[in-house]
Amino acid sequence: MHPSKLKSIYLSLILAFICLLLPWSGLTLQLRPDFLLLVIIYWLIRAPNLCNVGTAWFVGLFVDLATGGTFGQYALAYTITAFFAVIYQRRLVLFNGTQQLFYVFLLLIISQVILLILKTFAGAQLLGWAYFLPSVTGVLLWRIAVTFGLKTGGRSRGI
Repeated sequence: MHPSKLKSIYLSLILAFICLLLPWSGLTLQLRPDFLLLVIIYWLIRAPNLCNVGTAWFVGLFVDLATGGTFGQYALAYTITAFFAVIYQRRLVLFNGTQQLFYVFLLLIISQVILLILKTFAGAQLLGWAYFLPSVTGVLLWRIAVTFGLKTGGRSRGI
């Protein structure tokens, strides 16, 4: 085990969780990316031996508790998304920046579609296209973070 990398994973997950708990409202709430899922995807790419599908499930349970929605919906969405991220992890590090960006976008959309299906089954009314805006802002945040120093293992330094 790499204790310093493990500390980095825990610290980044805690910071992303704090970002989730900030008092978002109005337009910023609609645009708020899924910080925790972005961090999970990053660590699944960067350190798959330290962050895995189980980590995604466990973090999803914390998000379920924090949001007060149907218990298990984020755990399921994060687990399925992490599964797809792990399946293509070895290929993903070989993708160029644009391909990697598109793949991260697809992972964020997968999570949102799963959540949308679960919320619909739970009785929520159908949401419009604005429901998917956090995936767009999440990809923009991913692009900014990778450009300014986070290396994801790809051929190029910045996406």
